[in-house]
Amino acid sequence: MKNRNRIGIAVFMAILSAGIANTETVNDRLLLQQAMESCPARKTSGTLRIAFIGDVMLHQAQITGACRGNGDFDFSEYFAGIKDDLEGADLAIANMEFTMAGEPYTGYPAFSAPDEYAEYMADCGVDVFLTANNHILDKGEKGLLRTLSVYRRLERERGIRMTGSAENADSAARNYPLLLNAGGLKIAIINFTYGTNSSFGKPWPGTNLTVREEIRKALEKARDSGAGLTIAVPHWGNEYETSHSSTQEELARWLAANGADLIVGAHPHVVQDTALLVTSDADGKIREVPVIYSLGNAISNMSAVNTQIGLLVEVDIERDCWGGVVEIVPEYTFLWSSLPGRLGRGHCTVKVKDYLGKKEYWRQPYEYGKMVNTYRNIKALTGIED
Repeated sequence: MKNRNRIGIAVFMAILSAGIANTETVNDRLLLQQAMESCPARKTSGTLRIAFIGDVMLHQAQITGACRGNGDFDFSEYFAGIKDDLEGADLAIANMEFTMAGEPYTGYPAFSAPDEYAEYMADCGVDVFLTANNHILDKGEKGLLRTLSVYRRLERERGIRMTGSAENADSAARNYPLLLNAGGLKIAIINFTYGTNSSFGKPWPGTNLTVREEIRKALEKARDSGAGLTIAVPHWGNEYETSHSSTQEELARWLAANGADLIVGAHPHVVQDTALLVTSDADGKIREVPVIYSLGNAISNMSAVNTQIGLLVEVDIERDCWGGVVEIVPEYTFLWSSLPGRLGRGHCTVKVKDYLGKKEYWRQPYEYGKMVNTYRNIKALTGIED
């Protein structure tokens, strides 16, 4: 990258020198255009890769299955099948749909996971935890504050970042949007939810809600900060519906028109369809904004129709030699969240294509058939190709 930048500068200086030597007046705009056209393009897949996984759940059966006694938990089987992909990304982002309110640990309808769960996700390579979801207030104010304290500790100790919720207004202002640098690109992440399942009557501590004026301010702050990529990650949509709603589409178009470059949603617990929205900036520049309406579950104890299949989305951000984003290319990998004793010993998430045609690997072959049928059905319903 440094060599190519030097080449671009050298080309620019050569053109500038020639222009000064051979003309009485210098057309700076023309010279800059010539320099940019002469600069070797850096549109190579993998310039920057961002990985997304959907709803990370911890139901009671998961808590029981992972417990090893003496307060120890073993989640190591959960993401062994995709850990390399998460670690290999420049940035990996996950929707953490639970609190860490301390004991007693509980599943649905009011989640409280052991701290080790977030630590395990960090071990798997997740860099950013999303917390704006309908379950973040499941254990009230005390539970939210303890959850945030765990994430803050992981930030201090391991550099993991969290966004979507905050202790107070000042903390929210510093973290909405979340601004970070990945691979030399400044990125803004804007995470918000349609609502929460419970509340305690005051805004802080709290979570970012789908309030357009607040989202607009976050988008403007992202722009003013010089972010080269703004990602909106809404918690939205109708549960268990494989097609996005008109409300989602209208909000997606609003987000794109107001500066979001990429929109990746969660909440429905099933995979939904995708779109490419065409919009324009205030200066008339045409932009194409990919929308992934719902990633589905990354891992859970759900077994209802379509709830065991999810998406790993790896987005390649292709840049030119000046560091500007020229293309955003999502790649899709279907995942299967297997329940205990069906593929592995416990809960585990694997890539569907890794197991197609390998029925003999399954302890309960009927689930292999369920995976294949669900995979084919969801591809037909959503039009997503992996």
